Amino acid sequence: MAKSPSPTRKRGARFGLNTGLWLLVFIIAALGAAVWAFREPIKGYGSIASAYSARVACSCRFVAGRSLDDCTKDKLAGMEAVTLSDDPATQSVTARFPLVADATATYRKGYGCVLEKWEE
Repeated sequence: MAKSPSPTRKRGARFGLNTGLWLLVFIIAALGAAVWAFREPIKGYGSIASAYSARVACSCRFVAGRSLDDCTKDKLAGMEAVTLSDDPATQSVTARFPLVADATATYRKGYGCVLEKWEE
């Protein structure tokens, strides 16, 4: 005689709600631990990426006279997370690495684009 499936459990369901919820909590905790463990390298790479991008984009924008949209094409591979914004009034470009760092470079006649001092 064949056994019929239990009426309380759907056929084909592998995980219960509790199992799936605990798995989600575990994944979030593991990602949080990884970010915490690598916080210093992430901060360093973010600072370098934002400073480099600000300096290059400022030179592109105010020395070469190109548009900021055109200057974003000059970003290196791996710097897609860095966003750029310019301020034509002060002739400066600010680059931001989300939640980590930002840097501003300003055009100065006779010097080119100069980064503002970093604060830690």
